[in-house]
Amino acid sequence: MKLTVLGGGGVRSILLARSIVQRSRDLGIDHVVFMDNNETKLNIFGAMSKKAASLIDPDLKFELTTDPVEAVKDADYIITTIRVGGDEARVIDERTALRYGVLGQETTGASGFAMALRSIPVLKEYCGYISRYAKKDVMVFNFTNPAGLVTQAMRDLGFEFVYGICDAPSGFLRQLAKCYGQDVKDFEMECFGLNHLSYYKSIKLKGNDITDELIHSDFLYTDTDMRYFEPELVKRTGCLLNEYLYYYYYREKPVGNIVAAGSTRGETIQRINSEMISELSKIDINKDFDAAMKIFSKYHFAREASYMANETSIKRNQDGHVPVFDIFEKDAGGYAGVALALIEAKASGKSSEMILCVPNNGTVDWLEDGDIVEVSCYIGPDGVRPKKISELPVIPTNLIRNVKLYERLTVKSILTKDKQMAIDALTVHPLVNSYSIAKGLVNDYLNAHKKYAGEWN
Repeated sequence: MKLTVLGGGGVRSILLARSIVQRSRDLGIDHVVFMDNNETKLNIFGAMSKKAASLIDPDLKFELTTDPVEAVKDADYIITTIRVGGDEARVIDERTALRYGVLGQETTGASGFAMALRSIPVLKEYCGYISRYAKKDVMVFNFTNPAGLVTQAMRDLGFEFVYGICDAPSGFLRQLAKCYGQDVKDFEMECFGLNHLSYYKSIKLKGNDITDELIHSDFLYTDTDMRYFEPELVKRTGCLLNEYLYYYYYREKPVGNIVAAGSTRGETIQRINSEMISELSKIDINKDFDAAMKIFSKYHFAREASYMANETSIKRNQDGHVPVFDIFEKDAGGYAGVALALIEAKASGKSSEMILCVPNNGTVDWLEDGDIVEVSCYIGPDGVRPKKISELPVIPTNLIRNVKLYERLTVKSILTKDKQMAIDALTVHPLVNSYSIAKGLVNDYLNAHKKYAGEWN
């Protein structure tokens, strides 16, 4: 069985490689391909992934390529994790938003629109290759951000093999498991919303609902990513919150914090990645893999420690110790865990549950059936089926409906290259909510990213 990663030259490729290779034999995967059109990064981060794979499982066929057709040919499963325009485009997106006094964050609001503007046309091209050259029953797991918008666009184009995946919900469950000293498999979550805008209606531990206990606990607000929210807000909402909801419930704070910090998240990541690439390019990865891993570990730690720090002025709990990334340490799932769990369910015939971005299909009656939502799903050999959920409180419901309208308009505007529709999309987005600002943003983004967006009507 063949698994392909489109975007295999990304800085986190080795995380994907460890997850995939450690479980490849159990899942029947005997051929892995990492593809990237950036040959320089593929020769660094792809090479590190290939070397790690050879040490974990020397018998696994692991290839690197810059050819997308060769990469997807006869593939059974494909993971997409691409960043069109690289860190440079991300910085442009975030700084442009801040000039208009609105949030500059790569997947949410104005910057999310700009990222979708670049990502959707490229994923459309790749999905065309996949439909022609991959296995007929191929499954594509889209990590490319903004994952919800990209998945919506691919589904609207008829690529029904695409499933959106984000590790934020599963990452939150791992935080809870650590707090309770339990296995993450003992937890069950009822989730509904949109990607980076989802609510956790209930959390169960070994079948017992602990939602109310969690909401009224102290550790929830110190030891998990619920640290970004005031307990009073959570209690009034009655749900636990995806960390990205911080940008909606405290919309003025991240803008002020980013300005005060003097740099955006994109600029921080650009600096970290640039320094890491500079150091790694000076050594022979195959001959001195241990040195390469020490360099990677240092910068990976810096990335993780700075997550949401500029936007919230809160750092994740870190003790300052920089552990060396261990390719043999049992992988907790993380970046690729959801995709691999879905592969396992399909291969084993055992039913399971996980959170995916899939069509609503009647999960709630206040969204269209074709709307891509982030929802708890039943998975098994027969495919994926979203779980019917009980009603959400009115305020979360209205926020989801508003942002879904923005997503529908954004996707249609990008697929038809309709500038006025794009302006409408950002006008209705809660984090923009201004026609004049939306008009300026769309014009600036189209000018900045003409290479990717082309000419619009």
